[in-house]
Amino acid sequence: MSATGSRPVAVLSAGRLLVVEAPLTLPTWWPQIAPHLPGTAADVVPSRLPAALTGVVRVPGGLGPQDVRRWLGAHLHRMHLEYGTLCVHAVSLCSPDGGGAVLLLGGHGAGKTLVALALAGSGWRVLAGDVTLLDCTGPVPAVLGGTTAMLARRAPTRRWFPDLDLDSVGPPIVDLGGRAELAVAAPGRPVPVSAVVVADVDGDPAASDGAVELLDEHVVATVWLRASGHLLDRLLAHERDTMPLRSLEDAPAARHRLGLIRALTKALPVHALWGSPHAIAARAARLAVDHAEESHDALR
Repeated sequence: MSATGSRPVAVLSAGRLLVVEAPLTLPTWWPQIAPHLPGTAADVVPSRLPAALTGVVRVPGGLGPQDVRRWLGAHLHRMHLEYGTLCVHAVSLCSPDGGGAVLLLGGHGAGKTLVALALAGSGWRVLAGDVTLLDCTGPVPAVLGGTTAMLARRAPTRRWFPDLDLDSVGPPIVDLGGRAELAVAAPGRPVPVSAVVVADVDGDPAASDGAVELLDEHVVATVWLRASGHLLDRLLAHERDTMPLRSLEDAPAARHRLGLIRALTKALPVHALWGSPHAIAARAARLAVDHAEESHDALR
C-alpha cells in the first residue's frame, strides 16, 4: 500500500484504541463496516493521526470493504485479548431491571437472534447483536458491549415473528438493528453475566416448552473455545490472500485465551436449551432470575 493510498487512523472499540494504517477509503466504508465490529459505532469514524507512530498495524493492500472488516475484526480480537476481554460469538441482552445479562451462544442458524427477539419483546435490551465483548478480569464476567448489527434469517423470522412485518422478498439475511426496539447501544458500564445459554431453536412453530440441559465442564470449555475464536476463523476473499487471520494470535496469546476460557468454564454454568424461541427465552430469563436470587442469598 503506497503512502499516498493510506494514512494512520485511530479505531475506537469499547474505549480502547487500535492504531491502523488504513486505506483512504476507510471513512467511506465505515458505515457498512462498523456495525459488524465489536465495540465500534458507525457515527464514530476513525480519526486521522500523525504519521510518526509506533505499534501501527497495516491493512494489506488491495482489500475491499468486507475483507477490511474481517481483517480489523481479527486485530480487535487480538487487542481486546490483551486486556482480558474475549470477542465471543454470542448475542447478549440486559434484563429489564438492568441487573444482569444473558449470553446466547450457538452456531450460525441455531436461533440466537430468534431467542433475542423473544427476550426483547419482554423488555430485555440488546447489548450485542452477534459478537459480545466479554470482560473476564473481574470476579464475575461482564459484557462491555459488542456489534450493533442484529442479523436474522428472513424466513424463520417471518415464521416466528409475523408482527415484525418483514417482506417475503429480499436477501435471506436481514439486519434488524435499525429498529428502535432492537437498537443495540453500548451499555455504558460492564453488565455482569447472569446466565449463559446454548440455544437450539426447534424449526416447528408448534414446538413445545423445550428442554434444558446443564453442560459438563469439558463441553463448556469447547463451546467457549469455538465462540471466542469467531473473529479469527475467517479467510479473506482476496484471491492473493495467503495469511489466515488465525495466525494473528501467536502462541502466548493463544495460551492467554485458553486461561480465560478455563476461568470462564469454572465461573459460569452453561445450559443448552431446545424449543421455540419464546420457550427458550422464558427459560433463559428464569435462569437469570435464579442466578440473581442465589447471588443475593450468598451475600446475606
